[in-house]
Amino acid sequence: MATTADSPLPSAALSVEPERLAWLALVLTPGLGPRRILRAVREAGSAEAILGLPLTGLEALQFPAQAVQFIADGQALRAANDELEAMQKSGAAFLTYSDPDYPERLREIFDAPVLLWVRGDVSLLAKAAIAVVGTRHPSPYGSGMAEMLSRDLAGRGVVILSGMARGVDTAAHKGALAAKGKTVAVWGTGIDVIYPKENKALAEQIIASGGAIVSELPMGTFPAPQNFPKRNRILSGMSVGVLVVEAAEHSGTRVTARCALEQNRDVFAVPGNVTTKNAWGPNTLIKQGAKLTATWEDVWEDLPSQVRVELESNWELASKGHPAASLFEEAPLPPAESHVMSVLRHDEVMQLDEIMEKLEPELSSSEVFTALFELELQGRVKQLPGKNYVKSF
Repeated sequence: MATTADSPLPSAALSVEPERLAWLALVLTPGLGPRRILRAVREAGSAEAILGLPLTGLEALQFPAQAVQFIADGQALRAANDELEAMQKSGAAFLTYSDPDYPERLREIFDAPVLLWVRGDVSLLAKAAIAVVGTRHPSPYGSGMAEMLSRDLAGRGVVILSGMARGVDTAAHKGALAAKGKTVAVWGTGIDVIYPKENKALAEQIIASGGAIVSELPMGTFPAPQNFPKRNRILSGMSVGVLVVEAAEHSGTRVTARCALEQNRDVFAVPGNVTTKNAWGPNTLIKQGAKLTATWEDVWEDLPSQVRVELESNWELASKGHPAASLFEEAPLPPAESHVMSVLRHDEVMQLDEIMEKLEPELSSSEVFTALFELELQGRVKQLPGKNYVKSF
């Protein structure tokens, strides 16, 4: 059930059934949070019934005065209709807590969002997923590991969740896309407000590839610091596990990891160089019991057995003899390229002049240029700004 801005919406999104519209109206009412709304719906019997209550009935639900007036004056219903129109223009759908398509794993958490705004394939939200999170300022090693692990897991049917922030999040989404797998971006803005702006093309790729973009915030909501920690509970809540790749001592990634532990989700962590600040987060998590993760198999073997059986039933990899992922296996290379690869590292950039100096006895500058060019075409080496190079994963 995929949608894009240029395709028809799912019937659920176009529906103006009174009950679904009432859920939307309650979410847009100021002063009402998820737990208060869910409690009120249980007491009243339905969301629609709440909108029909008199002032005394709304006050009996312990709604704040501002919310009571907003509903009683009809402003809540008008806001819901305006929001529905904005969603339809943006190719968006919405899921309420009572909808059958609402992700069951998310429904289990303490403060589940009452409503989700979605662009793309709604069905992905219920599938087995790993949330990949980490710093916005990763090292080449961190970016490479996030991309490699996401690529390998997505290629085996696991949905990759992340927040589409700069850094590790972006690398995770790109890894999933490189494997032609599915990825879901959970935003801390409205789903029509791309943040950061440089990820506009990435957002379009996610939708075009059959992925999805999700938010619990109304259309037009701009970035605000308080939105992103709240967003993290959705990332961990929809996942079967959270994979941490580089995070400093005081970072939002810690919030996601804490949410995962509170929600009884598995936590995986990629170990880092102890002399770098971004290694503090994953290394501390490993000391506290997180699964040390170097390859996709480390995640795979800890997935619930029913999840593995479901994913493996769709595999064609085994029959094709697909090799296991490895950080160390490389196909034979011509001598010049082999020399260049021998001096490059996964976790440290090297400037072009430094590469030439190290290889000066064996290779001329033109041979180094040619070898680097060939290695870039093969995807074995990445060129970074300033003529810096790093070995790809």
